Amino acid sequence: MAADFEEMTYSVRRDDWSQGRLDCSTLPELGPSEVLFRVDRFALTSNNVTYAAAGDMLNYWGFFPADEGWGRVPVMGFGDVLASRHPEVAEGTRAFGFFPMSTHLVVEASGVTAHSFVDAAPHRSQHAPVYRQYQPVDADPHYDAGYESRILLLRGLFMTSFLVHGFLEDANGFGAERVLISSASSKTAIALAFLLSQRAGQHVVGFTSARHRAFVEGLGFYDEVLAYDEVEKLSADAPAVFVDHSGDGGFVNALHRHLGDQLRYSGIVGATHWSAGPRDTDLPGPEPAFFFAPGEITKRVEAWGPEGFQRRLGEGWRAFCQSSEGWLNVQFDGGPPAVERVFQNLLGGHASPQTGHILSLWEG
Repeated sequence: MAADFEEMTYSVRRDDWSQGRLDCSTLPELGPSEVLFRVDRFALTSNNVTYAAAGDMLNYWGFFPADEGWGRVPVMGFGDVLASRHPEVAEGTRAFGFFPMSTHLVVEASGVTAHSFVDAAPHRSQHAPVYRQYQPVDADPHYDAGYESRILLLRGLFMTSFLVHGFLEDANGFGAERVLISSASSKTAIALAFLLSQRAGQHVVGFTSARHRAFVEGLGFYDEVLAYDEVEKLSADAPAVFVDHSGDGGFVNALHRHLGDQLRYSGIVGATHWSAGPRDTDLPGPEPAFFFAPGEITKRVEAWGPEGFQRRLGEGWRAFCQSSEGWLNVQFDGGPPAVERVFQNLLGGHASPQTGHILSLWEG
């Protein structure tokens, strides 16, 4: 079965992501319970740069093993089952989940239900189930064929922001009057700002680059927008929480020193400014803490039940997805050169925040 297929995959040097290559190989025969996906299309956003930046720390490189010194960056995608040796996974099944930037993927299906199954391959066993899950579209309550591109671009990012929003709510906002969000033009930050904007009495401040300022202001989700070099313009007289999507050590240093004890929480969600220097280790205020989404998912499901969790997530997702029609332009492209070009543009910080890239290694 699988041996009849040639796989192409795009990988990058783990110590220099600007160096990429295309590998071609013949897929092995499927083993018991294995499923062969044809990777149809996937999204590339600044969030994928964060995966590379956290590749060693959070073992994102372990999702899809590569040759020594090389890594396959995970992407959100749709795949179609070409062949299956699991009796409950039918050929032709279209599913949403994490894929490599490849033409094919073999997974070991386990825990199969109408709504999902996970990849039980040994190299993924240490990852949280949410990162190993594939959701057939026919049983997905949040799926809409007309919104496939926006699902790829925004759904995984929205999930993270939905969880951050819930985390802040559970903590009563840490008693703060303001939420400060860096990399305010990134799609994960936009999703959080959207959710916060639905709640009265919360002042939301976005920090962004000068060239993205007009776009961020035009979204209407932020109460105040400042450039990264305008930290001193922020009042230091009121308590605040900080959600960092940038990973820019210099900016984090400046913000912590400006606000001091008025900063009640400092959370790390992303690293869009992956090439910036590290933050200092002796900053005033709370110690910056990495936000762990899988733990928050477990907490929400235990509190609300699986159906309650999906219902609340779905309500927020539909509203955010509809809002994106006013600010997100989707761009399709195919073939290895297109994948290389878009990834390198994202890596260099040259991508436009209002453009969402949907790609495939298949031509056309």
